[in-house]
Amino acid sequence: MSKFLKGTAILLLAGFITRVLGFINRIAIARFIGEEGVGLYMMAYPSLVLVITITQFGLPVAISKNIAEAEARGEYGKIKKILVVSLATTLTLSVIFTPALILLAPWLSETLFTDNRTYYPLIAIAPVVPVIAVSSVLRGYFQGRQNMKPAAYSQILEQFFRIALIAVMTKAFLPYGIEYAAAGAMLSAVIGEVVSLLYLMAAFKLKKKFRLRKDFFKFVREGKKPFKELMNVAVPTTGSRLIGSVSWFFEPIVVSHSLGLAGVAATLATKQYGALTGFAMPLLLLPSFITYSLATSLVPAISEANSKNDGKLIEYRLQQSLRFAFLTGGISVAVLYVLAEPLMMLMYGSKNGAQFIKLMAPFFLFYYYQGPLQAALQALNLAKAAMINSLIGAVVKTAVIFVLASQPSFGINGAALGIISSFVLVTLLHFATVLKKISFSFYLLDYFKGFLAIGISGYAGHFIYVNLTAGTALLSRVFLSAVSMGVLYIILAVLLKLVRPAELKRIPYIGPFLSRLSF
Repeated sequence: MSKFLKGTAILLLAGFITRVLGFINRIAIARFIGEEGVGLYMMAYPSLVLVITITQFGLPVAISKNIAEAEARGEYGKIKKILVVSLATTLTLSVIFTPALILLAPWLSETLFTDNRTYYPLIAIAPVVPVIAVSSVLRGYFQGRQNMKPAAYSQILEQFFRIALIAVMTKAFLPYGIEYAAAGAMLSAVIGEVVSLLYLMAAFKLKKKFRLRKDFFKFVREGKKPFKELMNVAVPTTGSRLIGSVSWFFEPIVVSHSLGLAGVAATLATKQYGALTGFAMPLLLLPSFITYSLATSLVPAISEANSKNDGKLIEYRLQQSLRFAFLTGGISVAVLYVLAEPLMMLMYGSKNGAQFIKLMAPFFLFYYYQGPLQAALQALNLAKAAMINSLIGAVVKTAVIFVLASQPSFGINGAALGIISSFVLVTLLHFATVLKKISFSFYLLDYFKGFLAIGISGYAGHFIYVNLTAGTALLSRVFLSAVSMGVLYIILAVLLKLVRPAELKRIPYIGPFLSRLSF
């Protein structure tokens, strides 16, 4: 069985479960501490994300890539050096930034957030930084060895314990004030991460082929070369993430000013931007756990093939990933486009945001391609090029939003078009960069058949929703239409040979069932 397919399938299943548990987690937090408590929670959370991004320093991807290459060459001593250097780096950064977060908490809460009650959630979440730093190193190690189970199980455990403890923690602290309840919710997240780390450490102890603590500091002193190799991938990877964060920070500022120039009132601009980013974007981004799973598995898979100079295997694995991204993204686009308005009504009780889904959904196929392509660039030692592509996309997005959103004829749609333009441009730049490194064949007939399957499924879903389910409850109409589209799409994909039966039968859990069927 292909390690790549097996690893991807495990991450897909874990990603789906984690998404469901994460959704339950959000509902639980909202119910126990209300909108005000959630506001305090969410105001503190971005600070944590920023500190973790800096502390991890892009090492999980770099570790995964370098360990895959070292294992392919049988260099187990180098694997230990990579681990030791990575742990030393992340722990050092944690020692710097964890106290910094605690010391800066009063200033952040009073000046930046303008609500001093955020001090307590900030303090509560600070201890999780070194925990996540060590966890990320161990996850990178397992992913590099193409063993996705520990990382997958640890994510599920973390979410499970977080949900289980939210009620206990928030109720215990709520009598002292809403800010303490928000801090309690943060503490439940900390405990969940600690449980996740303990599981990863136990799994590592069972699977390791060397003693990590033996001559630890000796390996740190001798780790100059592994450190340099890690930084070649880690620095550009961190740069790409920081570019995304900074771009996201400036986006609402540019949108609000542009809409002001177009004559849109500030309150209306806020509502329109909320409908775009709060209603439409989460649904459009929902299938991203699939591309994340593909990208995570693809880095060590291509790194291993690249270390052996196996160009055919590199192309084959990238073709597999892009075909899977296209097929899964295709049905997502069809469902979201056809059922945009009823989905909005079911989730938010309003059709606001449906127009953005219809405008943006077809172009999100480019976004679903972006993850696997970026993973391929990282595995091929082109992480710096990926960072430059991301920077170009961020600049173009900001410029397009400013130019279009300031025109009354475009308004908020100009912001949506700016976001789309960034997705399309970055994906095309990634593709062009990959083509400079490897040979790649385009199977135009497969794409034609794929778009045909998307079109037929979409039309069938629309027909069922409008004609066959009219008069029934909205939930039933949406459910029946979406399931019908999914089933028809899978049948068409198999009949048109877009999904190869041999590949499906190699996927764990699904394969044994399909092996009994005759295609």
